[in-house]
Amino acid sequence: MKSDVLEWHAELDAAEVEPHPAFTLYPGSTAILVIDMQERLGAAMPEKVWKRTTKNTRILLEAAGMFELPVVFTEQYSKGLGPTEASIKDVTSGGSKTIEKMDFSCAHLPELREFLDEHKRRQLVIVGQETHVCVFQSVRHFVERGWFCHVVSDAVCSRKKENWQIGLRLMDGAGATITSTETVLFDLLKGAEHPSFKAISSLLR
Repeated sequence: MKSDVLEWHAELDAAEVEPHPAFTLYPGSTAILVIDMQERLGAAMPEKVWKRTTKNTRILLEAAGMFELPVVFTEQYSKGLGPTEASIKDVTSGGSKTIEKMDFSCAHLPELREFLDEHKRRQLVIVGQETHVCVFQSVRHFVERGWFCHVVSDAVCSRKKENWQIGLRLMDGAGATITSTETVLFDLLKGAEHPSFKAISSLLR
């Protein structure tokens, strides 16, 4: 038997309300957007920062399979910066798409917009690099176009800490929700009676 809070959120998720409220994540309207988590660009990041970012990105992608969230990868000039980090890409089992880009923002790409529309997703959990360039410009454009963006602060990175901080402040000011890996996962769960609660909890240990 579901708890009251799970029943309540299930009713909200099933309601014909478009879009869902900005501050509450629902599996049925959420997608994960992985921006430019590429090998060569990652090599330019501080080692500890890159390790944290990739670890949390993998956790979110493993959880995406449990919640049946579609996943989109973008790659900035892959000819020069290489493909998405293999340890990240290999986590996804299905329902993912990879899109090449040259502009810093990905929000305007027809292929990406079509993918999100096809899956009826208006909430985006966003990870990637660099926080103050491609992530910021993408988030800014998505917010302007009516998407609800949840930027995972411990799964985005920049080469310099001050630029990471500036990027987060800019996105917060633009209307995005600045969040964390654990916050996203527990928001999607809503309660301890969710069937994936134990599996999600084990990812965070």
